[in-house]
Amino acid sequence: MTNVLPPLHQGHAPITLQELFREALYAFEEWDTELTEPIVTFEGKILPISAVFESMRDCTDIVPNVIVGAVTERLTKPWEGEGPLDQMTFSTAARVMGVLVRKRLFANGGAIAASASNSEPAELSGK
Repeated sequence: MTNVLPPLHQGHAPITLQELFREALYAFEEWDTELTEPIVTFEGKILPISAVFESMRDCTDIVPNVIVGAVTERLTKPWEGEGPLDQMTFSTAARVMGVLVRKRLFANGGAIAASASNSEPAELSGK
């Protein structure tokens, strides 16, 4: 599958990709207990939010403070940046969000497996 998202240019993301990252972050925030990963659209194409985060893994642009807050509030340890004034890059934010998506998918998949294994004995005992 070819990548439908615009490429980075020497580590910098076009504004459309930065805006899509923000949309993906908002979609993650609204993701409650659905079993499937949230999606966003870009130029008429439907993409899972993990594809957006993956496309920004090498982006060296600095994340706006509002996005930093949305990312760091999900961390289990306090954020300590290494840049001037503890600035976070999109690369760091994308990597964090990618891990969080995988953890949520794993947790949802684990819940499915647990409920399926719990329902099997009930089905068998009814026969």
